[in-house]
Amino acid sequence: MNELFEHTTIKRAYFTLAMPVVISMTVTLIYNMVDTFFVSKTGNPDLVAGVSQGAPIFTLMIAIGDIFGLGGSSVISRLFGERQDKLGRFVSGYCFYASIVCGIIVTIIMVVFQTPILHLLGASPSTWKYAREYYLIMAWGATFVIFGLTPTNILRTEGLAVQSMIASMVGTGINIVLNPIFIFTCGLGAAGSALATVTSTVISDIIMIYYTHYKSKKLTTSIHETEISFHLQAEIYAIGIPASVTNVMATIATALTNRYLIAYGASSVAAMGIALKVSMIIGMVMAGFAFGAQPLIGYSYGAKNEERFNKVIRFDLMVVASLALILTIILFAFAPTVIRFFMTDPVIVREGTGMIRWLTISTTLAGMILVFTTSFQSMGKAVPAFWLSFSRQGLIFAIAIGILNHFFGYNGILAAQACSDVLTFILALIFFKLYQPHFDKEKN
Repeated sequence: MNELFEHTTIKRAYFTLAMPVVISMTVTLIYNMVDTFFVSKTGNPDLVAGVSQGAPIFTLMIAIGDIFGLGGSSVISRLFGERQDKLGRFVSGYCFYASIVCGIIVTIIMVVFQTPILHLLGASPSTWKYAREYYLIMAWGATFVIFGLTPTNILRTEGLAVQSMIASMVGTGINIVLNPIFIFTCGLGAAGSALATVTSTVISDIIMIYYTHYKSKKLTTSIHETEISFHLQAEIYAIGIPASVTNVMATIATALTNRYLIAYGASSVAAMGIALKVSMIIGMVMAGFAFGAQPLIGYSYGAKNEERFNKVIRFDLMVVASLALILTIILFAFAPTVIRFFMTDPVIVREGTGMIRWLTISTTLAGMILVFTTSFQSMGKAVPAFWLSFSRQGLIFAIAIGILNHFFGYNGILAAQACSDVLTFILALIFFKLYQPHFDKEKN
């Protein structure tokens, strides 16, 4: 492992760690497209809208799982860089079991408070039935979804990115197969989509537990190797919570957008549901490279290798920004065709085309924001990581959509994310200038 993190060229080390993550996320992206395709093929705008309204719950679960997955992997990477392998091992054990406990608590909360939460998500009388069906299945599967983020991320701290990818891809493949069976053959509709997700997640979790237990030399699944200091626990949460805020804010942004759009009818919400899934093409590719590079950034930072650290950041920015720009141009040009693939309703095609273009126009900036955010997470810099995560689809977005909706109505709602991306990018540059590390000039 040390050879990969310390002596392999930046380019080779970067792609060795990042490509399995990108491939895994690409397969997940294919699932998302297939899932949206099958849900859309029910031909029921209320059902599509209901699933779209329930979908933020899945994003929220991922956000909670990121507390232990990203928070833990950040701490573990730096400990490995500092040659404190035993401490890193115990951190992995702590995150492994803490995520399970957290998942059980989330299930209880979601089941008990399902009605107010569905209201918060914007479920209307016409979409309530479908949103609730999707929501309840996801609620009962919360533990498996939340737990899965831990081994997915911590496996990469030991260079086991391929193993993490395999587990994710197998789960996603099973999801793709089960989706049409549960939705149409079994006649479960919205509940079928959620059940396919939960079932495949359970299988993926089992595979990742196997890899962590049998293939890893530095990580653990033992409940007897979980005791860590309060200081290390605080570090996990100090980084993990800001990291999870990114997905929490994405959930809030989606719910906010749906609440504003419902005034224009279920078709607008359905079109946005499709557009958001399509825009994930760029988002997931960017996230794959940004998160894939995190162990390399964290290790270089822990080892106090300033030259390698700075080179990794620059290379990460170049790769993510270039790919985001290329994908933006492609999606911008083919937006109508992409929407028609899911639904041919002229209203949804027209609205969805505009939505895709507004959602993708600023994704190059969003990609660079993500690189800065994950870099701060890798360094253990909780304050800038939190504010960037909280701002882009949270504070700044909420202010932008409120103001733009007031002055420009429907078009203002669509432009809100682009406006937020520009402002958050400026904030990211300011933070990086303030928090950029300058190590002592020592030989590494």
